[in-house]
Amino acid sequence: MRYEVRERLFAVGEDYWIEDEQGRKAFLVDGKAMRLRDTFELKGPDGRVLIDIRQKMLALRDTMVIERDGEPLAKIRRKRLSLLRNHYRVELVDGTELDVSGKILDREFAVEYDGELLADISRRWLRVRDTYGVNVVREDADPALLVAVAVCVIHLAEKERGDLD
Repeated sequence: MRYEVRERLFAVGEDYWIEDEQGRKAFLVDGKAMRLRDTFELKGPDGRVLIDIRQKMLALRDTMVIERDGEPLAKIRRKRLSLLRNHYRVELVDGTELDVSGKILDREFAVEYDGELLADISRRWLRVRDTYGVNVVREDADPALLVAVAVCVIHLAEKERGDLD
């Protein structure tokens, strides 16, 4: 399943829709402004909160935490030793680790588990400016989680570069 994200609206405090391949609203990213830490909610088309995303306070490295129904689901942070490309690690609460690597700021990266592609994030399929796609490759993968991972990784990379306050 492929999802389309219109990036020009992306910012904390801004809300934007992510559409599926047929142009239907699939997820709403609800940015929460005026908070001490960066916070987002990923909602379904019915307005129900599917995933909470927030910046972890008091961490040595910028870390985002993903929660579902008030329970921790994953932590995302940049890998320490990544010289050639941007690498982020997603640590799921069950101990599983996902690897996110590629050109994050160019919106050309992949999410993998144990060398197997779960999602491919890219601008190359789309002709609309300031838009990128999240292609969930595995049918048994959690699309909401993978969309949340893409939102978090891009947010962390932009923050590190200084694009966000």
